Amino acid sequence: MDLYDAIARRRDTRAEFSGTPPRPEVLDRILAAAHQAPSVGMSQPWVFVTVREPERLDAFAAHVAGERQVFADSLAGERAATFDRIKIEGIRESGLGLVVGYDPTTAGEQVLGRHAIADAGLYSVNLAIENLWLAATAEGIGVGWVSFYREQFLADLVGFPAHIRPVAWLCVGELTTLPDVPDLERFGWRGRGPLVVHQEQYRQG
Repeated sequence: MDLYDAIARRRDTRAEFSGTPPRPEVLDRILAAAHQAPSVGMSQPWVFVTVREPERLDAFAAHVAGERQVFADSLAGERAATFDRIKIEGIRESGLGLVVGYDPTTAGEQVLGRHAIADAGLYSVNLAIENLWLAATAEGIGVGWVSFYREQFLADLVGFPAHIRPVAWLCVGELTTLPDVPDLERFGWRGRGPLVVHQEQYRQG
């Protein structure tokens, strides 16, 4: 698949999983692509944990369901009705959870390029996730980023020590189909806006 095709076809997958996780060799290629991401000071500050145990998947799914309800309770009217139709995760359906964490200690204390921007390491982890997602798309594998969770719960669930910050739970698995239109746009929550580029300085409005 052409890179630009992969970018255009990438979707946040939830309801389209077949229940079959990626084959080991495919998962290896996807993770290798993530590991080739650029990182501040070549620190490679990402941590990956695969989760397959049904009990652990169930525990996370129950936690996410509770956080979904917290958000739902904050909505009213049309927003509440629209959100009610949106599936936010495919934790059990995907067959594989991939937790991505940020470890600021991978390259020691003196990380080239991080002294002025403390979050540069966190940005690096997000680049690894983007690489992973595009590689998965090229392989025909679905990825869904779950963000309805409390960080401490997820850290405890996968045994992260205090210095490793959870960044993402990714549902990863084979697909039955891939929607042409992203879910949030299809269900009317929010559409994609136009590209805006400012010249020399930001100008509001």
